[in-house]
Amino acid sequence: MIEVLAALSASAAAGIRIALPLLFVGLLQGQSLWSQVPILSRISSPFLLVTLTSLSILEVLASKKLTGQRVLQVFQLFLSPIVGAIMGLSCVNTDTLYWLVILFSGSLAFVLKIVQVGWFFRLRGLPVWAVFIQDFLCAVLVIFAYNAPWQGGVIALLLLWLAIRSFQSWYDWYRKGKKISKN
Repeated sequence: MIEVLAALSASAAAGIRIALPLLFVGLLQGQSLWSQVPILSRISSPFLLVTLTSLSILEVLASKKLTGQRVLQVFQLFLSPIVGAIMGLSCVNTDTLYWLVILFSGSLAFVLKIVQVGWFFRLRGLPVWAVFIQDFLCAVLVIFAYNAPWQGGVIALLLLWLAIRSFQSWYDWYRKGKKISKN
């Protein structure tokens, strides 16, 4: 059960950012950078370190400007299920849950990213304070996935609950707009 909560926490981080959680996972593993992360363990550690550090810096800096947010949203939307699945698998040690973890981790990351994209378009850009909260939350979720999986899993489930509530809010907003346009 703890492994599942850790996987949810890690995949929720992938639903917020893409490169930053992957970088943190490697750094949290110490000397054996990414050796226990599926797919990434087959890639050279120095190459991954340079690439993910560069992409993380780009991701953090670009997310502060409206144009950067637009470009990032597209890439992150398509990559979030893949990175979410990788992040979820990095927290689970058993092979019996392999496909289930891939499915749920990728889905959670995608749902959280789609909610961010929805808020981005509804607000016509995310405010800078919200972007800083995303960066902080992403780092906290990755750290919790390895050091406090229960708390990280609860935070991930709360984020999923907020995503569902956001969907209901958007649906009501959309229906209200349709009624006004018909009149």
